[in-house]
Amino acid sequence: MTDLCREINKFGKGIGNEARYRILQALLKGPRTVGEITRTVKLSQPSVSQHLATLKACDLVVDERQGKEVVYAVNAGYTLTLLQSLVNDMNRQRTNGRKKKKK
Repeated sequence: MTDLCREINKFGKGIGNEARYRILQALLKGPRTVGEITRTVKLSQPSVSQHLATLKACDLVVDERQGKEVVYAVNAGYTLTLLQSLVNDMNRQRTNGRKKKKK
């Protein structure tokens, strides 16, 4: 399995759950604390915390301590780089496929 395959698999694990996807949607509007996310997505605080741990392990969110609270945000740089790598790989595969067909 290539590194890109592993990263896409990790990305899929992160967004492959409705609750995690809803959390990401909330975070796309800006950084949020666990309490703010809990109110937005209407899940319990322990559930949100568990999902955030998974999203963080998948590199889809980052966190920053601000005083007593932790603020979560989408890891846009990682996500954009990953998706651009996927597009580039798909374009290479498509180009290579065309070259093979012409032979």
